[in-house]
Amino acid sequence: MISERPADWKAKLAVYAITDDREDTTSLLAAVEAVLAGGATAIQLRRKREDGGPMLALGLEIRRMTREAGALYIVNDRVDIALLTEADGIHVGQTDIPCTRVRELAPEKLIGVSARTIAEAIAAERDGADYLGVGAVFPTATKADAVHSGIDTLRAIAATSSIPIVAIGGIDVARAPQVLAAGADGLAVVSAMMSAPSPRQAAEAFASLYRDFDNARPH
Repeated sequence: MISERPADWKAKLAVYAITDDREDTTSLLAAVEAVLAGGATAIQLRRKREDGGPMLALGLEIRRMTREAGALYIVNDRVDIALLTEADGIHVGQTDIPCTRVRELAPEKLIGVSARTIAEAIAAERDGADYLGVGAVFPTATKADAVHSGIDTLRAIAATSSIPIVAIGGIDVARAPQVLAAGADGLAVVSAMMSAPSPRQAAEAFASLYRDFDNARPH
């Protein structure tokens, strides 16, 4: 079954939580539930070292939670898991399955593509990406091999792109206003929400900050 994309999907990129690689999946799901309760509008299931069976189980549970919360559910890289769990979308990096091939397999799904440079952003949009994941905006310990793109690259991509941009990489509540001011449409966060002492309170802080910024800018 291929699910139809939600009509308001662009707005739901605002507070975009990404799962980490902890071994304790019970606490992982508890953190996902908490950030959704705190106002996260999208959850990306990203488990680079997970086998298919356990990842399928996680995906089905996150699909249930996101449906109940009215949030987007995106799967990183694994088109098979996305299809089997009726995800809203799939996110791919520069070395994952190309956007054009993902579109062949999942024509109705949202497709996000990671972009570290203006050239990669232009190529992703040309290939049919629905949104861009731009970063790492700041140095991050979550992904040791992440290329540090910086705020200037984010600003340049935002100025030229016609599709939504989700910024990622080292973003916390203190840095988030700078990221939004540079043109990001959403904030993708791993550790600052998933590993926070209170994931719910962390999500509430990001959601409140985003609302304040959105209300202050001209529409």
